[in-house]
Amino acid sequence: MRPSSLLISAATLGLTTTGVLTLSILPQVILSPLRAEEMPDATGLSPAQQVAFVEEHRGQFGGGDQLRRFFFGDLEPIAVQPGGAGMVVNLYNKATDTTFAYCATYDVVVAVGEGRVTAFPDDEVR
Repeated sequence: MRPSSLLISAATLGLTTTGVLTLSILPQVILSPLRAEEMPDATGLSPAQQVAFVEEHRGQFGGGDQLRRFFFGDLEPIAVQPGGAGMVVNLYNKATDTTFAYCATYDVVVAVGEGRVTAFPDDEVR
């Protein structure tokens, strides 16, 4: 057997193997992507679960840490209103369509609402 035919045979075998592996992996990646609402992040929670977690622990010290950890870079301040220990900032998360009322003095989330809420009821942000 000549060296050139051996080289051609090895190249053909390599390309065939690569093509077969690509075709077996590609449908799993393309045909079954998870929606953004279902994809867990480094915390292991989906965005909906993260919102539920923050809402469940609202009013507890350190809630602001959870808010920043879950939604780092995704929070947009939309309003300021009296409440908490002076003023609270309403932070909107576009990805989950949720607004959080955050008191920076005590580092707590005092209210959570769906949609873009510019003013929560006074009894929620006390």
